[in-house]
Order: sequence, then structure tokens, then C-alpha cells
Amino acid sequence: MIFRNASKPIRTVLRWQFFATIVFALIAGLLTGIHGAISATLGGLISIAAGLVFAAMISFSKKGTAWGALHAALRAEAVKIGLIVLLIYLVLATYEDVVAVEFIGSFIVSVLIFAMAIAVPEQEV
Repeated sequence: MIFRNASKPIRTVLRWQFFATIVFALIAGLLTGIHGAISATLGGLISIAAGLVFAAMISFSKKGTAWGALHAALRAEAVKIGLIVLLIYLVLATYEDVVAVEFIGSFIVSVLIFAMAIAVPEQEV
């Protein structure tokens, strides 16, 4: 795995996002065709890409103190949000056949899955 230093919750959630994006794209493809599948894939990939950047920034930051950890998390979250905004803009500006419902729906599902990282235990219980 690319992010061996990333925490177990981050790795788990990125995996869940990937599988959810595939399932969402398959369903969208069956319902609305190839452009629906592509739109759903792009929506999910935006959140996955932002999550990967977030994980990289957290993994490689110096977190020696509580302030250091908080600073790293806030900076990573700000970069993640900025990347999400940029990628959504790029998709909507360049992909003329985007199916908005599938694109936004897949994106929202993927973001909600990333938010569930807090529920994943760091260690086996």
C-alpha cells in the first residue's frame, strides 16, 4: 500500500470509498448509461483523491505536540477542501456530458464515507 504510515482508519476508509465508487458507477451505468457511470466515477474519485492528499499530509507531518497534530490536521483539511473545490470545478467545466445527479450523489457518498473514519478503531479490540 502507498500509505503504510497512514493510520488504519484512513486506509480502511479509502478502501471503502473505492468500493463504494465502483458500486455507485455500476448502478449509475445501468440506470443512465456510460455518461452516468463516468460521472459517478469522477464524483467518487474526487473525494478519494482529496482523501489521499489528506492522508499523505497527515502521514508525513511532524506531530510531536498536541498543537503540531492539530496544525497538521487543520492544514491537511484545508488542502483537502481546496482540492475538492478545484476538482469539482474542473469536471463541471470540462466534461460536457456530466450527469449531475450521479456525479454529486457519488461525491456525497464518498465524502460521508471519509467522515466515518472516526468510527474505525485504530487497533483491533
